[in-house]
Amino acid sequence: MPEHLRALVVVLILSGLVLVAVRPSFAALLGAAAVQRWRNAWLCLSLLAFLAPNFWIFAMLSGLWLLVSLRREIGGIVGFYLLVLFAVPPATIQVPGLGLINYLIDLSYPRLLSLVLLLPAALLLRQQKDRWRLGATWPDKCLLAYVLLRAVLEFRATNVTNALRGCFYLLLDVWLPYYVVSRSVRSLEAFKAALSGMVLAGLLLASMGMFEYLKSWKLYSAMVANLRLEWGLGGYLGRAGNLRASASVGHSIAYGYVLLVCWGLYFFLQEQIRRPWIRKLGSLLLLGGLVVSLSRGPWIGAMTCLLVFLATGPRALAKITGVVAAGAISIPMLMMFPAGQRMVDLLPFVGTVETENIDYRTRLLDNAWVVIQRNLWFGSESYMSTPEMQSMIQGEGIIDIVNTYVGTALDYGIVGLALFIGVLLGNVWAVWQCQKRWPHDSTEKLLGRALLASMAGVMVTIFTVSSISLIPTVYWCLAGLCLAYTQTFRSRPWPNVPSTG
Repeated sequence: MPEHLRALVVVLILSGLVLVAVRPSFAALLGAAAVQRWRNAWLCLSLLAFLAPNFWIFAMLSGLWLLVSLRREIGGIVGFYLLVLFAVPPATIQVPGLGLINYLIDLSYPRLLSLVLLLPAALLLRQQKDRWRLGATWPDKCLLAYVLLRAVLEFRATNVTNALRGCFYLLLDVWLPYYVVSRSVRSLEAFKAALSGMVLAGLLLASMGMFEYLKSWKLYSAMVANLRLEWGLGGYLGRAGNLRASASVGHSIAYGYVLLVCWGLYFFLQEQIRRPWIRKLGSLLLLGGLVVSLSRGPWIGAMTCLLVFLATGPRALAKITGVVAAGAISIPMLMMFPAGQRMVDLLPFVGTVETENIDYRTRLLDNAWVVIQRNLWFGSESYMSTPEMQSMIQGEGIIDIVNTYVGTALDYGIVGLALFIGVLLGNVWAVWQCQKRWPHDSTEKLLGRALLASMAGVMVTIFTVSSISLIPTVYWCLAGLCLAYTQTFRSRPWPNVPSTG
C-alpha cells in the first residue's frame, strides 16, 4: 500500500477517536447538527486530499463541496473556517498563465479557502447595515495602512505582473481573514463557535503530532508529494534524537505555535465543558501536542500565555507564585534522573541541546539592525544580498530570518514594523481595557482573558520564527477575534451597577 494511503488510515483513525471523545461536549456548545457537519467536513477534506490524484481535482471537488456547505455554515463561518484551515497542508502550486504570463498565482489550500469561504462571506457582510464601519478603530487603521504600504512597496524593483500578484496575495492572506473574523463574530455564542473550531482543530492536530513523535513518521509528507505540490516545509526535522512533530502545519515551530494558541483559547472553552474528564483530556492533549513539537519558542510563548491569563484573574499573585515555584522545584528534581535530564536539556535558557540556534538568533539581531539602518523607513527588497546577511548563510545554504519583527523591518522598514505592531498591540490594549469592565466570575471577562493571553503568547513566539506556513493566518484571525471582542462588549453597561437614569 502506498505511503499516503497508509497515512490516510492513521489520520482517519486518530480523527475518529478524538471526534468521538469530544462530541458530547462540543454538541453542548454548538448543537449536535453543527458538530456532525464539522466532523463530516474534516473527514471529507482529509479523504479528498489523500485520495485525489492531483491538486486540481482536489481543489475542484473540495471547492464545490465547501461552496455548498457555505450556505449552512454562514452563521458560524469563523469556527468552520478555523477548523477546516488545518485539514490540509498549506503547500502551493502555480496556476498556469495565458499568453505572455507564465503563471497567474501561487495557489494553496488556505488561499482556496479564502476564495470559496471568506470572499463570499465578506461580500455578505458588506450588505449588512449594522456592521462596524471599516477604519473606525486604531487596529483597523493600522491594518489598512499596513496593507496599503505593502501594496505600494510591491511595485518597487519588479514588473507590474508580480506586483499585482503580490497585491492579490495581500487580499487573500491578510485582509480577508482579518475582516471576516472581526465582523462575523458579534455575540457570546458566536465566540464560543469560533473558538470551538480552533480548539477542535488543535485537538486533532495534537493527536497526529503525538503519533508522529512516537512513530517517527510524518503523516502528511507523502500526501503533499502525491498532490504534486511545492512545499519547502514538511521534511523530517529532529532534536535530541527525536522527530519534531508538525502534522498538517508542516513545520514544528509553526505547529507548536498553533497549539499554544489553541491552548490559550481553551482557557475559556474548558469552562463551558461540563464533564471534568473531557476538560482534563483536552488540556493534556493540547499540552502533549505542544511538547512533541520540541520547539522552544512556542514553549516560551505558552508560558507567557499562562502567566498573562493568571495575571488578569483573581488571586493573580498567589497563582503566579505557585507556577514559578513549581517550575523552580521541578527542574532540579528532573535532573536527578536520566530521562528527566534529557527533558531539561531541551528547555530554553537552561538546556544544552542546540544552543547554537540561540547564538544564531543573537547574530541575526545584530546584523539585521545594521542592514535596517541603511533603509530605515521603508526597508529594501534586496537586503538578502548585503554582506551582513550573506554572513548568516547556514549549512543548508539558506538565510533563515527567524524573527517576524526583524523580517518585517527588513522588508518594509520601521514604518511597516510600527504598523504591524500597531495591529497586534492595539488589539492587546483594547482587549485589556475591555475585559477590566467585567467581574471575574463573568463569561465575558474569561473570554477577554483568554484572548489577551493567546495574543501575548503569539507576540512572544513570533520573535523566534518568521511568518511561515499558517503563522500569519492565525495571528490575523486572532487579531480579528480581539477586535470583535472589544466591539461587541465594550459598549455594554457595567455589570451589577444600577442605572442612575
